[in-house]
Amino acid sequence: MSNFDKNDTFTKMTIKVPSLFQRIYSVWYRHIRVYARHLISNGLPPFLEPLFFLLAIGVGLGFYIEDMNGLSYISFLASGIIIPPAMYTAAFECSFGTFIRLEFEKIYDGMIASSITCKDLLLGEILFAGTKALFFSFSILIVITLFRLGSASAAFPSYPSALLAPLGGFFTGIMFASLSMIVTYFVKTINHFNFYFTGVLTPMFFFSGIVFPLSRLPRPLQIVAEFIPLTHSVRVVRAFCLNTYSVTLFYDWMYIILFSLVTTILAITLLSKRLVD
Repeated sequence: MSNFDKNDTFTKMTIKVPSLFQRIYSVWYRHIRVYARHLISNGLPPFLEPLFFLLAIGVGLGFYIEDMNGLSYISFLASGIIIPPAMYTAAFECSFGTFIRLEFEKIYDGMIASSITCKDLLLGEILFAGTKALFFSFSILIVITLFRLGSASAAFPSYPSALLAPLGGFFTGIMFASLSMIVTYFVKTINHFNFYFTGVLTPMFFFSGIVFPLSRLPRPLQIVAEFIPLTHSVRVVRAFCLNTYSVTLFYDWMYIILFSLVTTILAITLLSKRLVD
């Protein structure tokens, strides 16, 4: 073999780039391994918080509330409380987590110096956040089911469709991961995220139909609530848990898909500029 053939073969070997799936998977898998190193300390607090809320509000306040939309209050609350952990864990991962990896740890510098592009990196981040959201939604579902075994008044009836509830958690994670990345692009100091969590996510939690039906709100606030992404996730998951379906769910799914697509594209476009700079 001539030197020319050897050099040509070497060039072909060196320019071989992993597939898009492999590049995104490598980012996702890297985050999974880092997260799993401290699984108890990372996973327990987001898991316990909604559980305490369910016990304190659902059981305590439920004693004074006979029913809510034809359900016991604990059933109404339990079918909605599956979603907030998905929102918060995805938002935290792609706000504080992304900012720390970007500005302090400089992890992204090494990643994009390889064959991984900014798009691959950010898609891997969003999918990782969605995976965490699915995990926490599924964990809460298991706990609610176990509580029902110990008390006839707890949780909701055992419908097979409830097993699809974590799917709603996954898409909720995708929505809030991409939304949080957009916020991260504009944040200059890490303390600014407090405005996002307190001023945006907390009102979403209380005005998305988790604690009480949206029909109890004044009509103008009901219209505002329809623009809140968490509202549509709650309706989808509650339908799975309670086996109640309507045409409205089609619009909820359309909202979730379109919101995820738009915010993901915008997040990648904006943060790619910051990664390059």
